[in-house]
Amino acid sequence: MEGIQDKKIEIRNETEKKIEALADSELTKKYQHIEKRLFEFANFLESKISLLYMNTDYEVNTRNIVQKCFDYNKVVVLPVFEDDKRRVKLMKANQIDTDLVTGARGVLEPNPERCKPIPIESIDIAIIPGIAFDEKGGRIGTGRGYYDKLIPRLSITTRKVALALECQIVAQIPMESHDRHVDIIITEDRIIYKI
Repeated sequence: MEGIQDKKIEIRNETEKKIEALADSELTKKYQHIEKRLFEFANFLESKISLLYMNTDYEVNTRNIVQKCFDYNKVVVLPVFEDDKRRVKLMKANQIDTDLVTGARGVLEPNPERCKPIPIESIDIAIIPGIAFDEKGGRIGTGRGYYDKLIPRLSITTRKVALALECQIVAQIPMESHDRHVDIIITEDRIIYKI
């Protein structure tokens, strides 16, 4: 168990260094390619209710994606992290500027006073964050386990899609019994279907 945790920390650290080595202009360009691929992806285009995320450092920047979803009149669902319970509440947001506040993790999340809860079974597509992935859909997140608990609660028909830079794709993610996979990974260069 400890060996797996050490390997995950090593992969997380190596991936973070790769991202830090990229110039801001290069990162922006790569994020734009990922955004373009996402908005051409049939499952995403056809989805009505999309679970998205506001990124932390080392996750694909999603601010433009979330704004574009609002512009397209998609129903945008974002997580509210309950640190004390290590759980996520899902809430519908309508605008970045008025509906989101900085949460306990230092990331924008829906303001519970302005936003309504959304039942998890109504999510058509879930965009899942992560720091590193492999081509089998294995993922390493921030290490807090929020999404490993959330993913099994999603409907079996809900597509679980990750957004990643090519430098975030590694040969193999060491997986533990509680770790959860994604179905599809969209990078700046390709779309990877879980093998």
